[in-house]
Amino acid sequence: MKAAHYVGGGFRTDGAAFALVDPVDGRRVGDVPEATRQIVDEAVRAARAALEDGWGRTGATERAAALRRIADGIQARFDEFVDAEVADTGKPRELAATVDIPRAIGNFRAYADLLYGRPERAYTTDVPGWSATPGAGTGQALNYSVRRPLGVVAIISPWNLPLLLLTWKVAPALAAGNAVVAKPSEETPSTATLLASVIDQAGLPDGVFNLVHGHGTDAAGEWLTRHPGVDAIAFTGESATGAAIMRNAADHITPVSFELGGKNPALIFADADFDAALDGTVRSCFTHSGQICLCTERVYVERPVFEEFVAALGERARALEGYGPMISAQHRDKVLSYYRLAVEEGATVVAGGGVPTFGDDRDNGFYVEPTVLTGLPETARLVREEVFGPVCHVAPFDTEDEALRLANDSPYGLAATVWTRDLSRAHRVAPRVETGIVWVNCWNLRDLRTPFGGVKASGIGREGGEYSLDFFSEPVNVCIQI
Repeated sequence: MKAAHYVGGGFRTDGAAFALVDPVDGRRVGDVPEATRQIVDEAVRAARAALEDGWGRTGATERAAALRRIADGIQARFDEFVDAEVADTGKPRELAATVDIPRAIGNFRAYADLLYGRPERAYTTDVPGWSATPGAGTGQALNYSVRRPLGVVAIISPWNLPLLLLTWKVAPALAAGNAVVAKPSEETPSTATLLASVIDQAGLPDGVFNLVHGHGTDAAGEWLTRHPGVDAIAFTGESATGAAIMRNAADHITPVSFELGGKNPALIFADADFDAALDGTVRSCFTHSGQICLCTERVYVERPVFEEFVAALGERARALEGYGPMISAQHRDKVLSYYRLAVEEGATVVAGGGVPTFGDDRDNGFYVEPTVLTGLPETARLVREEVFGPVCHVAPFDTEDEALRLANDSPYGLAATVWTRDLSRAHRVAPRVETGIVWVNCWNLRDLRTPFGGVKASGIGREGGEYSLDFFSEPVNVCIQI
């Protein structure tokens, strides 16, 4: 299915076209329509009209049924979604078929289930010190809370996990009764367009879900986040873009939910299961060629096992096969520039550091080698800045406190892994790591109900389960005098 806008219940392809490029071999494989300011405005107005026509007042049963129809629609076109995800991103088909598309289906089903049985608090006011203001009625009242949708929600999703991260926001936004205007990354429009098709066939009212394609600066992304008709913004992407969106949102004091970048540490203690820690670190560093916000880029290893671990990690990195490309030539060049910079700053290249040769069409694609580096100071740019590629820097530590100091010395704070057999150490260290997520003896083991998000430059707020529903709805207190 060709990329198309979806506005007010109809597909359209107006707007100047830009190229869709296959990152595997660099070929132009299609065109994407660039939304004009008028198209963005029409999408926001269509969303507002859907709310006023009653979507925001629909009951939980109706909204849950709609979410389940969407999930069923994705399931029915599973292979089509996998094909589109692979074509846009170049990621291994197995990854798309076992993670991205199943998780997208799971997002809609999970939020359909969460709509039932959500507790709300009630208070009987007659306790001294907690009662009503003197003179305000009898002083006895029943207070209870209800939730209403925020309204029109702008959702901007990235290119690395296009469908998964789009549905991670769309599902709870619709569950809470909002209308949505979504803008996927300009690099990965295809699964978003397929999702619009599924939603169209699922029978949601026109305007409840809208989709616009385009770029960010002085384009659809900026126009959407500046729009006075948008009541909330949910964004996943790099921290610099999040800062720009926050500036746009400030004019209208628009609520934001941000999941931003990371420079995630792994702490590997000498008492860890060596093989498990090695397997887990290979996964956390190189899955999807490092193009996941949760990937590890800083590896700290306790000194007694440091040399052995570095050698084993380098060997595993050199042996990796079947990995995918960077999303674009521009991103490939960025990653390679960090590889060159690291060498200039004195890094030892244990594995990788360049561009692989395949002897086929992939040599025209945007590949870089999985790379393991050592020897850089903590002040080096490669250690401080998010690369978002298949690279890690490995450094030793001697004490638990030093490991924590190294892990926390970062402007980012999204996720971390801790590898140890010492249960007391695990409970002692995990709460002291300055990240929103800490995995112990595992990586990316996710329960959709748990809080997901980061601290510092890695984000604002939390997503997942009730946390997402809380963001996408507004609590209203109702006070009844008794």
